[in-house]
This record gives sequence, structure tokens and C-alpha cells, in this order.
Amino acid sequence: MGCFKRSESAILLGFTLLIFAESVVGRFVVEKNSLRVTSPDSIKGTHDSAIGNFGIPQYGGSMAGTVMYPKENRKGCKNFDDFGISFKSKPGALPFFVLVDRGDCFFALKVWNAQNAGAAAVLVADDMEEALITMDSPEEVHASAKYIANITIPSALINKNFGENLKKAISGGDMVNVNLDWREAVPHPDDRVEYELWTNSNDECGVKCDMLMEFVKDFKGAAQILEKGGYTQFTPHYITWYCPRAFTISKQCKSQCINHGRYCAPDPEQDFSSGYEGKDVVLENLRQLCVFKVANETKKPWVWWDYVTDFQIRCPMKEKKYNKECADGVIKSLGLDLNKIEKCMGDPNVDSDNPVLKEEQNAQIGKGSRGDVTILPTLVVNNRQYRGKLEKGAILKAICSGFEETTEPSVCLSGDVETNECLDNNGGCWQDKTANITACKDTFRGKVCECPVVNGVRFKGDGYSSCTASGPGRCKINNGGCWHETRNGITFSACMDNEEGKCTCPPGFKGDGVNSCKDIDECKEKKACQCPECSCKDTWGSYDCTCSGDLLYIRDHDTCISKRATEVKSAWAAVWVILIGLAMAAGGGYLVYKYRLRSYMDSEIRAIMAQYMPLDSQKEVPNHVSDDRA
Repeated sequence: MGCFKRSESAILLGFTLLIFAESVVGRFVVEKNSLRVTSPDSIKGTHDSAIGNFGIPQYGGSMAGTVMYPKENRKGCKNFDDFGISFKSKPGALPFFVLVDRGDCFFALKVWNAQNAGAAAVLVADDMEEALITMDSPEEVHASAKYIANITIPSALINKNFGENLKKAISGGDMVNVNLDWREAVPHPDDRVEYELWTNSNDECGVKCDMLMEFVKDFKGAAQILEKGGYTQFTPHYITWYCPRAFTISKQCKSQCINHGRYCAPDPEQDFSSGYEGKDVVLENLRQLCVFKVANETKKPWVWWDYVTDFQIRCPMKEKKYNKECADGVIKSLGLDLNKIEKCMGDPNVDSDNPVLKEEQNAQIGKGSRGDVTILPTLVVNNRQYRGKLEKGAILKAICSGFEETTEPSVCLSGDVETNECLDNNGGCWQDKTANITACKDTFRGKVCECPVVNGVRFKGDGYSSCTASGPGRCKINNGGCWHETRNGITFSACMDNEEGKCTCPPGFKGDGVNSCKDIDECKEKKACQCPECSCKDTWGSYDCTCSGDLLYIRDHDTCISKRATEVKSAWAAVWVILIGLAMAAGGGYLVYKYRLRSYMDSEIRAIMAQYMPLDSQKEVPNHVSDDRA
């Protein structure tokens, strides 16, 4: 069932594009660069080559190299290492441009394999006599996602006849040297470069969407420097299709289109039964166009870059935040007029043209030297479609090549891009003005909203609407973002200095702990001080309880007792302590007296008795008698 729905969607979209193509006289222009053969003399001359729509062409510059045509793996569909082939040049020698044949695999895969083997550029020879076409990255993005984003060398398609001449010269033993020249790939009519980006707000379309989103974030800082300095004029554009009148009431058109089928986008998931719908993408595309228009009216068109990058971060489809509510939050954080933006968007349900989207459909048709825009994403510089990878350095080169030599701004001559976005509305990030703390960080890629670390204390949050201090020491910084208040010299705080970082109202208060803590009336809510003789009075953060008459309140037992009874009991307790002390002293004296008296009497008796008889316990002693034996 899911496959059927996806096929049905694809058929409808294809039919819609066919109707669109037949309704206008448009054309696709192949962007070219000059390829000049410098040797051998037999094929010397200048030829056209079609710039590949991946890798990094050297806009504004040129590149010389020696052409190699491999003896094996000539279509470049396999890894050259498997054949023991290397295209790495020796020091001091010209780099190698690899010539491969068209067919059997994707253009991008051929270039990727040659790059891995050391090639500096790739020339693809067509296998039929036809007008040159633009080599694009494959639609089967999942199979090629691993290498498309990492291709960094330039590539070009050459016609079959020219390719055969190159092969013949190489097989004959000639060294074929060529020069790829991109210096005139972008015209430079005046001292200001005008460029436009054809983009899409859908962030779930695969590798190309991922590359586009990454580019917008990386290039934002440089784009705003150029725009603020008046060096460039940037305009964003969004491709829309329309549903044939015969199908406007169909389920597919209703889910993919607004304004009764006039402006449509494919279903993001290619499943009409779930997830987001194509009309959701159309509405966000329209909102982003109106953000640019309103910002442009205030002489700050560069704010579009802030909105788009912040929307990508805060409102992704995969987190189910791709909606009006999230978009409005981003708009407000950037200080834009929400009412003007909604007025610009108009009513998507009316059966009439939307002026903004109608203008976009007209702009999609090629004019002058620029062809129809049919590839997403597409960058147009001075009315020429850029070909190559959407990468900051490569795009900056392409834009800077639109200036006359010696007239380019300093940003074109230096890789350092400094901005001051945090000084304007704090970059739309969270800030605490009281503590002078902000989540805005100014980097070479532009501003980043990231909760800070202050004095070792880490703040946690999304960086846009909230940042809260967490962990030990957090209460020392603006009270941890918690409620606190001082009255009559007494301070209460909801900050708990622990790892959880929660704000909890202290005892005697209730509330969320962040915005407020209200005093609890313990006399009513806690039923404190309820004894019959008690009288309760609520205080800030606590309560006072008094007793009637000459009574004393005991809080632990919630009771009143007589102060006199307390004093009598205390006096008798003191008397008893004294009496007991005297008794103990008398008893001790008596025992001492008795012990000493008895010891004295025992010694006297023993002395008297020793005169009349020996004691068993003492030794024999001389008798004291008169000497009558003489």
C-alpha cells in the first residue's frame, strides 16, 4: 500500500512538471567553462566543457594538468586501486586530469574513484554525439551519500568527438596538456555581485537537503558580512509547482497544495497517510520568503539567514516541530514583526493567486543568459547558475569571481570571517541582563546559541528560550535562576545547590520555584496553633503562636502551659537537687570517717594483742624477759 502511494505521488508530480513545462517557453542552460589544449600541436585549441554539478570548480581561476587515459577501468566505475592504477603526480610535475568514458555508473562515482586514486580533475567523454549536458549527482542518494559530499575535485563533460581526439593523441605517445579556465564562468558587470539561492525548507529529503542545510549554516557569517557591507545583493527563492485543474479536488493535490492547487510541493515522506504534507512545506517556504521581504523593508535583509538557520535547529521535521508555533517563536526571538509576515503570507485557502508565490513561479523561468531553474538547490551568481558543491569556500570563490579584479572586498582575500551578530538583539539567543550572561557565541560561521559555562558552572537549555545553571555552585550565579526575595533583612531562596539543579520553594512557601514562591498561611492551610488557648498570626515564611493569659506556648506539642507552674516546678527541682547533693556529701563523709576509724582501731588492737601472743600472720619476735639464767 505504501509503495502504491509513493508511485501515485511520483506520477502526479511528474504530470504536474510536464504541464508546467508545456505552459511556458523555458530552457535549461548548461553552464560551461573553457578547456584549452596547449599541447600537442595537432589538437591544440579551445573547446567547451560542461561543469559538473558536484565537486569544487575553481571559479575565478584556472588549472593546468596532463591528461591520462587509463588502460583498464576506463569508465571509472570501479576502484582504481584494484587495478594498481595511481594518478598521483610527482613533485614539480603537472597534476593529472583523468579522462574516463561515459556509461555504466553515475558521473559522481567516476569522479569519486578518480579522486581516491590521486586525480586533480576529471574529464568525462560523452558516448554519443549530442549537445553537452550538466553532470548532476544521482537521485538515488542513499547509495551515493558516502561519497557525494566528499568530492572536492572539479569535473567536466566533453563531447564525443573531442574525447576521441584526446584518446588518439595519448595512444600515439603524445603528452596532452590542457588548461581548465573558470575565470569567465561568472560575469562581472559592476562593483556589486547579485546572487540568489533556490532552496527549500524541507529538511527530510535526503543527502541534498542535508548538504543544503549545512551550507546555509556555514555560509551565513560570510553572507552577512558581504550584505552589510553593500558588496552583494542576495535574494532567496523557492521552487513551487501547480496541480492541473482536473486534479485540484484529488486527495493528492489537497495535501500537497495551497490556494486550490496553484502552489504545491511533494509530500516529504511520499506517504499521504502520515507525517507532514506537501502543503506544510509550501507554507513554510512562503513564510521564509515573507521573512526576507519584511526584513528587507527594515534594511536588514541578512536577518533571513538568522531565521533559516535557527528554524533548522529549533523546528526540525524529525522532532515533529516543523510548524507555525515553532516558526513564530523564531520570528519573535529575532525581533521581526509577526503581523506583517502573516499579512504577507495571505490566506492559503482562497481560490486566487498569492502574489509572493506567483512571483516565484515567474522567476523560475530562465531569462537572458540564465536558464530555467530545475535543480534543487541552485545558486545563481550574476545571472549565471553555479555548478559544483555547495561549500562555503567554493561559493565564496564563485561570488568573489563576480567582482572586477582589484575591486573585491577584503573578505574575498582572507579566510578569516569575523562577525558581531551577538551585538544585534543578542543574536536572538537567551540572555540574563541582570547577571550579564548570554548564550550567544560569535564564531567564524556566524552566531551560535549555546548555553554558557560561567565560573565553572554549566548552564543547560536550548540556548534560545532558556538556560538554567546546574550543578554545585549554581546558586552563586544569579541565584541559579531561581526565585529569591528579601524582606526586613530576611532572605529566602528557592535555589538548592545540588546536581539536579531544581528550583524548590523553601518551607513556608509554595510555587514553581522559578518565577514565584508565595507565602503559605500556616494558620489556615496547615492548621497550626490549634489549641484552645492559642492565637495564630501568619508571618512571611512562618507563623507566630501566642497563648492567652499567663500561659506559655510549646510549639512541638502545640499546647499552652502555665508559666507559674513552670516556675514552681523549677524551684522544687532545684531544692531536690540541693538536698540530693547534701545527702550524697554526708554519705561520702560518713564512709570516709568510718573507714579511717576502723583502720585506726584495728592497728591499736593488733599492737595490744601482739604483747600476749604471737599472731599467725607475723614472724617470730624476741621475748622481753629478765635475764635469770646467770
